[in-house]
Amino acid sequence: MLGSTGSIGSSTVDLIAREPERFDVVALTGGRNVALLAEQARALKARLAVTAFDECYGDLKDALADTDTEVAAGGGAVVEAARRPADWVMSGIVGAAGLRPGLAALERGATLALANKETLVAAGPLVMAAVAGGGGRLLPVDSEHSAVFQALGGENPGDVERIIITASGGAFRDWPIERLATATVAEASRHPNWAMGQRITIDSASMFNKALELIEAREYFGIDPSRIEVLVHPQSLVHAIVGHVDGGMIAHMGPADMRHAIGYALNWPERRNLPVERLDLAAVGRLEFSPPDEERYPALRLAREVMETRGLAGAAFNAARETALDLFIGGRIGFLDMARVVEETLVGISARADLGGAEVTPENVLDADSLAREIARGVAGMRPGERND
Repeated sequence: MLGSTGSIGSSTVDLIAREPERFDVVALTGGRNVALLAEQARALKARLAVTAFDECYGDLKDALADTDTEVAAGGGAVVEAARRPADWVMSGIVGAAGLRPGLAALERGATLALANKETLVAAGPLVMAAVAGGGGRLLPVDSEHSAVFQALGGENPGDVERIIITASGGAFRDWPIERLATATVAEASRHPNWAMGQRITIDSASMFNKALELIEAREYFGIDPSRIEVLVHPQSLVHAIVGHVDGGMIAHMGPADMRHAIGYALNWPERRNLPVERLDLAAVGRLEFSPPDEERYPALRLAREVMETRGLAGAAFNAARETALDLFIGGRIGFLDMARVVEETLVGISARADLGGAEVTPENVLDADSLAREIARGVAGMRPGERND
């Protein structure tokens, strides 16, 4: 499990811990939450526990000193963990840091349950080539993409006319637009429906998470961007809809609980009983849908421009988004400034590099990522080398 201490990873640990006899846990990786990582390693009897930060090695080593769990640290060790001979790998690392370990798992032929949106956004062609070359399988874990995958089951892909992914609208869906300029980090971190980590919750409020999911859907399902739609659905019960050429539509519904999508990927191609709420549609009463306001959510427009450019545009977009999010959380910019920083970064990097014409290689992806972060910090008024503490 890559990123076992995050919200996705913790939900995966919860499911596996319920049936310990079914699973042999080869490796867990995490960040600075060494106490939780050690607790998970003990509970699951993991063979290896890795912290991505070298300076946390001693604390993790001490915490697991009386166990048989091997301990390692650093980004290279996370990639090596992904190369261990496990059949199934959860990619739950947040951000571009999930790319290299995810590729490592696919290249050796593993089934990769992908909860890391950034992997496909930044390097979709690389990821799909790794799937083909390694003989492994990619299973979506985002609730929307898992829903599309399930709705497509047994259908001819050529009969798909459109894909609709839904969005809750986030914390500010009912706010007047003029209030958004003063939105605080605390306000953006409270999601009305889902229990998620802070970063993805803020991305939901700005709808940058849905922007990533648009690009991800294009890469994963190979469908033309013009046939991928977004609808705001406040109840968060219909996760995606697949429309067919005969006018019929298949919708996937479920509770706002990531353990469904995780459990589906964990047990695929079977379905097993999962500890999630069963919907009472009579109690729900109504389902609402509306088109997103792109003045409120400019991230969606930017995502469509990225899909049109392709190449390294996704890597630059994601890096600029991550940087803008860091700047907002750090109090450097306002909520609405995030979209401005991303847009100006894309303009700036396009003047210095041919994003659409560049070959998508690991080195070029990382170069585009680094350059976009540098430009985004400059757009926000930071000096070279200045830290965002």
